[in-house]
Amino acid sequence: MTASRDPDRLLERAGVSGNPDRDQHFLVDERVLDRLPTHLPADVDRSHVLEIGGGTGALTDRLLATCDRVTTIERDPALAEFLRREFDAEIDAGRLTVVHGDALDVTLPDATASVSNLPYGVSSEIAFRLLPLGIPTVLMFQREFAERMAAASGSDEYGRLSVSAGHYADIEVVEPVPPTAFSPPPAVESAIVRTTPRDPDYAVDDEAFFLRFVKALFTQRRKTLRNAVRNTAHISGLADPDAVVAAADESLMSRRAGDVAPDEFAALATLAADVGRGDDDD
Repeated sequence: MTASRDPDRLLERAGVSGNPDRDQHFLVDERVLDRLPTHLPADVDRSHVLEIGGGTGALTDRLLATCDRVTTIERDPALAEFLRREFDAEIDAGRLTVVHGDALDVTLPDATASVSNLPYGVSSEIAFRLLPLGIPTVLMFQREFAERMAAASGSDEYGRLSVSAGHYADIEVVEPVPPTAFSPPPAVESAIVRTTPRDPDYAVDDEAFFLRFVKALFTQRRKTLRNAVRNTAHISGLADPDAVVAAADESLMSRRAGDVAPDEFAALATLAADVGRGDDDD
């Protein structure tokens, strides 16, 4: 089965042209659209694929050509209604479900994978709704955001996003996408990211505290960890940051967050939870 709908014709039929003020940039480059589903690994279960931001259905069409069933979530009521008209045959056949709503609020379906051209304004929030689901994803982001997601410790791009995303999955930037692939063209470069779920190579007892602790330390990435732990207790929730500094390895506390690997953050977070949170912390 092959995709049959031209993205420019879909825009015409929907009667829309995109609106940067509403974070609407429609992907219209057919080559990029055709490649997006192929970035899922060959052995991935394609029985039910989730798309966030259906738009006019250009990617939806490609997903229907390569997957058994698709659920697409679209927050614009006019576009959701257009999708229902345009794909009425696929809906009647039980192969497509169109959900009108905000992807940050609606209940996500029990999908086996997600392929999406995300609205950039909420791409981070949506990504962190998808990553804990433990399903493979292929997602479009601003290129700078994508490179920070995939960055290794010690690099300029490495930060809280790298550690938090890498906690859930292997992250790969698989394809840069120029502004000309969109209508209207955004002011930034874009990139396609593939996430492959896996367990981290470290253990944490309290995932929420670990992620909050990492967030806190990266708010002062130019400080040594010694100072960052002390200065961000109001973010991390530590009751006794000095106890953490005293108990931690001196050489680690002399480094900066950008040079600390995820497993080292995990060990420090475990220590911090043991000696610095106090009896009343959750």
